[in-house]
Amino acid sequence: MMEWHTSWYILPAAFALDIMLGDPRFLPHPVRWMGLAIERLEPPLRRIRIDLTFSGALLAAVLILGTWLLAFLVLATAHRVHPLFKVVLEVILIYYCISIRSLDDAAMEVKQCLQQNKLQAAREKVAMIVGRDINNYKEEGLARATVETVAENLVDGVTAPLFFAAIGGAPLALAYKMTNTLDSMVGYKNQAYQQFGKASARIDDLLNFIPARFSVPVIALAAQILSGCGERALKTAVCEGANHASPNAGYAEAAFAGALALKLNGPNYYNGKFVDKPYIGVRFGQTSPGHIKKACDIMILSSFLWLLAVWGARLALW
Repeated sequence: MMEWHTSWYILPAAFALDIMLGDPRFLPHPVRWMGLAIERLEPPLRRIRIDLTFSGALLAAVLILGTWLLAFLVLATAHRVHPLFKVVLEVILIYYCISIRSLDDAAMEVKQCLQQNKLQAAREKVAMIVGRDINNYKEEGLARATVETVAENLVDGVTAPLFFAAIGGAPLALAYKMTNTLDSMVGYKNQAYQQFGKASARIDDLLNFIPARFSVPVIALAAQILSGCGERALKTAVCEGANHASPNAGYAEAAFAGALALKLNGPNYYNGKFVDKPYIGVRFGQTSPGHIKKACDIMILSSFLWLLAVWGARLALW
C-alpha cells in the first residue's frame, strides 16, 4: 500500500537540487503555469454577477484545491507506473517550490551592478524582484530593497514551502505555492484588487503565520554562527517584527535588520501611490552593497538550518 507521507530522503534531495540548479530559464516551472492559470481564470470570474470578494474567494479555492488535487493525482499515477518514479517526481516538484539558489543569484547580480556603478542596470534587476517603484532609487535604496527581498523571500521561498512539504509532501507544498502566487498577483490593496484579492491575501497570511515566526530563531542562530549577532537579531524581531503592513513579513525583515544592524522597510511608493510604512531597525544604519552578500549568507545558512529542523521533526514524528 502506498504511503503518502514524505519519505525521509525527499526533502534533502529537493534542497540539494535547488542549491545545485537554481531556476534555469530553459526548464518549465509550475509557478509560471500557476501564474498563467490565474490570468486565464480571473476575467471570467470577474464577469460573474456576484460580489467581487466572493468571486475572488472562488478563484482562490478553485486554484489552491485544484493544485493540491492535481499534484496528488499525478503522484498517484506515477506510483502506479513505478514507486521510484513517484519518488523522483516528488523530489522535482518540491525542488520547484523552493528558491534558495535563484534568490541568491538575483541578489548578487544587484550587488555586482552596484559595485560597478551601473545604477540603471541595478534598478532593472531590483524591479524584477520587488513590487515598489524604484525608478528614483540610488545605491542605498537599491541595496536596502534587495536585502529586504532576501529576508522576506526566505519565508516565501524556503521556510514555508519546506514546512508544508514536511507535513503533506509535494501536493501541500504546491498548494502553498499557488497561494503565494495568488497573493503576489491579486493580493493588492488597490482599487482593482481590494475586494477581488482579499481572500487570496488572507489565505496567504494564514499559511505564512507559523513559518514566518519560526524563521526568527533560525535566522538568529544563523546570525550567531556567522557574526555573533544572534541576540540582536532575536531582540529586533521580537520588538519590531510587527512594524510592517504585512502580519508576517516584518518578522524575518526585523531579524535580518538586527543581524546586520540595518534600518529597513519604511515609506515607499507602489504604482505611484505613497505608502507610509514604519521603519524596522530604527536605531541602525543605512544599507550598502556589501550588506547584500551578508544577507545572502544568512539566508543560505538559515535555509540549511531550517531544513535540518523540519527534517528532524519529520523523522521524529513519522
